[in-house]
Amino acid sequence: MHAHPPRSRFRHARPRRAPAARGALLLGLLLALAIGALGLLVALDVWAVTRQRQMEEELLFVGEQYRSAIQRYYYAAPKGQPRVLPASLRDVQQDDRHAVPVRHLRRLYPDPLTGAPQWGAVLQGSRIAGVYSLGRGVPLKQAGFPRPAENFQGKSTYREWAFVFVPPAPIPGGRSPRLVSGDAPPSATGPTR
Repeated sequence: MHAHPPRSRFRHARPRRAPAARGALLLGLLLALAIGALGLLVALDVWAVTRQRQMEEELLFVGEQYRSAIQRYYYAAPKGQPRVLPASLRDVQQDDRHAVPVRHLRRLYPDPLTGAPQWGAVLQGSRIAGVYSLGRGVPLKQAGFPRPAENFQGKSTYREWAFVFVPPAPIPGGRSPRLVSGDAPPSATGPTR
């Protein structure tokens, strides 16, 4: 029988930290987590503002595409026919007044703020003179708009950003453009699907 040397009880034991050292370590860890969370909140806020600015720029681009398409539709009346505004947004995408249909707009864009195909319509009589977003919220951009959108300065809602073509001569019926609320029939507020 072999005799084993006596084992020390403390040979594999970890050195114990003082309670104050453990408390300081825990406090430092909590402080680091709080600073990290605060940094994440600031980053999310910056991201949200950046995303809203991007959506506003997209709305300005798409809204101007619709306004320009409505203007081109108006001036593209076939010889011998009166100039009229489109009856629906589909008319600017495919103008069937000609022998070969004309596209004044390549595609019907969704509203950048809502992602939906419906837009609010600015009507002149029963014809569409322009569009506006059905998105809710307060615009960040308040100044520095391009020429066709100069009147958006200082507006408090996106619904006030109306992209309208005003014909130089009165339209039969002679009424001025009016906004149609978001609960108007789909044929008046946007493309019918």
